[in-house]
Amino acid sequence: MTTVTDRILTHREGACLTITFNNPDRLNAMSKDMWLAAADLLNAAGEDDTVRVVILTGAGDRAFVAGADISKFADERANFEAQLDYGRAVEAMHVALKNLRKPTIARVNGYCIGGGLAIAIDCDLRLVSDKSTFAVPAAKLGLGYAASGVRTLRELVGPAFTAEIFYTARQFTAEDARIMGLVNRVVPEAELDGLVAQYVETIANNAPLTIAAVKQTIIELGKPDAGQDLELCRELVETCFSSEDYQEGRLAFMEKRKPRFQGR
Repeated sequence: MTTVTDRILTHREGACLTITFNNPDRLNAMSKDMWLAAADLLNAAGEDDTVRVVILTGAGDRAFVAGADISKFADERANFEAQLDYGRAVEAMHVALKNLRKPTIARVNGYCIGGGLAIAIDCDLRLVSDKSTFAVPAAKLGLGYAASGVRTLRELVGPAFTAEIFYTARQFTAEDARIMGLVNRVVPEAELDGLVAQYVETIANNAPLTIAAVKQTIIELGKPDAGQDLELCRELVETCFSSEDYQEGRLAFMEKRKPRFQGR
């Protein structure tokens, strides 16, 4: 395991990169340096063709991320200018995560609160243990919440559940989150790593060009109509049909064997 900062760890296993938020004494709450380091790692993963899946998770067994690190506020958010700078670091990470053309999995075990939930819903998949807890406590703190964050949640769970999450500011169980459509799968804590490994293996063995094309289409369809680059989506589909992987997939099907995709 390689330390990027003392608060962000990375681990590479095969085609999978795991990014771990490492602040367990504060339930992996995020500081500015953590947001910036995570953004750098995600951008680097986007440029690495050998990375096929990215997992985001929290250190320890108590939390994914429990929001912002309040102990850092005096230094990092002491005034308006400092708050703007902090906000830019947060935005850099979210932009990098949303625009990453690789499948992303939030592995959630424990608290997933505020900024942690914002990270999780920016991932493609959320695989969680049954001990996980979700909340956006903004209304208990008097905080305003950016439209971009509200929109992402609304697109995921719909307006009624978005209203419930924000208006009540209460904590929801993993089963609540499953009913809302907030998470993909809920399993007992002891089964979480096995579930994540299963998803990673399945995704990594599928055609990376196909997955990249679908991921880019999801990104484009999430933009306002005027900003959607549907021509890029068409070109990526064309790339799939022109690829060696397409030929391999067809041949493997005819030969009744697993395909060996190379991403070209």
